[in-house]
Amino acid sequence: MAEQEPPAGIDPRSGFCAATRTFHSLRPAAALPPESLPATAAAYAFSLLSSPLPDRPALVDAATGIAVSYPSFLAAVRSLAGGLWSKLDLRPGDVALIVAPSQLDVPVLDFALMSIGAVVSPANPASTAEEYAHQVALSRPVVAFAVPEVAAKLPRHLRCVVIGSDEYKRLSTGGAAAPPVVAVKQSDTAAVLYSSGTTGRVKAVAVTHRNLIALICAHRENREKVAKEATEVGEQPPPPAVTLFPLPLFHVFGFMMLLRSVAMGETTVLMERFDFGAVLRAVERYRVTLLPAAPPVLVAMTKSEEARRRDLSSLLVIGIGGAPLGREVAERFAAIFPNIEIVQGYGLTESSGSVAATVGPEESKAYGSVGKLASHMEAKIVDPATGEALGAGQRGELWVRGPVVMKGYVGDNEATAATIDSEGWLKTGDLCYFNEDGFLYIVDRLKELIKYKGYQVPPAELEHILHSHPEIVDAAVIPYPDEDVGQLPMALIVRKPGSNLTGQQVMDYVAKHVAPYKKVRRVAFVSAIPKSPAGKILRRELVQQALSMGGSKL
Repeated sequence: MAEQEPPAGIDPRSGFCAATRTFHSLRPAAALPPESLPATAAAYAFSLLSSPLPDRPALVDAATGIAVSYPSFLAAVRSLAGGLWSKLDLRPGDVALIVAPSQLDVPVLDFALMSIGAVVSPANPASTAEEYAHQVALSRPVVAFAVPEVAAKLPRHLRCVVIGSDEYKRLSTGGAAAPPVVAVKQSDTAAVLYSSGTTGRVKAVAVTHRNLIALICAHRENREKVAKEATEVGEQPPPPAVTLFPLPLFHVFGFMMLLRSVAMGETTVLMERFDFGAVLRAVERYRVTLLPAAPPVLVAMTKSEEARRRDLSSLLVIGIGGAPLGREVAERFAAIFPNIEIVQGYGLTESSGSVAATVGPEESKAYGSVGKLASHMEAKIVDPATGEALGAGQRGELWVRGPVVMKGYVGDNEATAATIDSEGWLKTGDLCYFNEDGFLYIVDRLKELIKYKGYQVPPAELEHILHSHPEIVDAAVIPYPDEDVGQLPMALIVRKPGSNLTGQQVMDYVAKHVAPYKKVRRVAFVSAIPKSPAGKILRRELVQQALSMGGSKL
């Protein structure tokens, strides 16, 4: 599809409209089904599959090699949907909590629940009983599906079906009748995902079938753009992806990528937990072509001898999300692995995991950017102090609007009203800017900026520099309280094994790359940087850790 001409008044390069102070997507408008048409995200994804069904596996277990074909996957979804309806009496709108690592049962359960209009609510199997109690109080599930080791941590009043138990197996066996055809509105909730942002307790994000359908349509449009560009230069379009999932399916990044993979008729290789060596072995064994990952995976690959020894020749694309990727890291990776394209993307749980992305080899070279606005998306850059909407090259809070924006926070109207305004603008809490070509750059979380003598210091900028040091395996920068200046930038460093790198050397290295007010002024060495399943640094934990351990000061 040809690039569309922007409407009058919209800059064809940046997508910015001076009259409304709004940035518009310049992607071709993906064809969305009419909103009035009843549809579930599961049914829509299945409707896009070829006939006959793809002859490649839908799912593969990375540890065992067990594969599930597309006919078997769809049959399992239909069978389980019948059991959920007739044996558990689940109905449209009923919420089901799912607490399990990324194993073969989970995609079947996700799609079966969505297909009958029930609401999928995936949770982290590493959570505590207190955390589950809070999540259950928010989303009010009528049933939980959990692996055995988690079931005992769930609230006792909640009915729990243990995945893999005889009770669970009976749901999809014994000749349960197919569920009746129910008219599920696209505006109905399809999933409740849990998001904590950077402060406060976990919130329950209501994502609709329409949100997920719009997400699928945008990904299809991107794939067609890549295929068209390949054809124009005489190359073969890329084959259907074999995607490795070191991502947890309970996180929006993994949940979204699973939906995308099935709708595209691709192969999903599931890993129960992230392990860097296992990732490299799985890429080699299953000839993986697409690896969604957080930035630390790229850092690890550039510094890994095993990554150079393994046959990673099948790997065409690494899709980066979850946290900003620094230009230095991207350039060093590209120098070592020139045949692997880095695709960057940006989204929030509240935007169904999608706002912007790079599409195609040319855009992927815009290192440091998370790409251009996705189809049907609008954005504003808003000055946090004045509320003024800013233009290209100016930094402010990113606000977005479009068909992927959540319905709201379940059970928290106050938080919803504070996050989505009356015109539908979602306030992301991220400090960003667009350049003159419409590429979006994430500077940092507004609430994570370090206030040093009145200056604002973005931790992510300093972390990108630290990651470029050959003796640093991982790093995080946090605010350290100081009576004289307010907050000091403090670096927590994981050294390469055998390294004797000192705190002074770390501070000197950063000082060569930044303005004086941005210098790292305190350093501590740690064995690991705590991160969320999506790869985001858990800064609050690190602040508490730093206060107890101190560090060398400059």
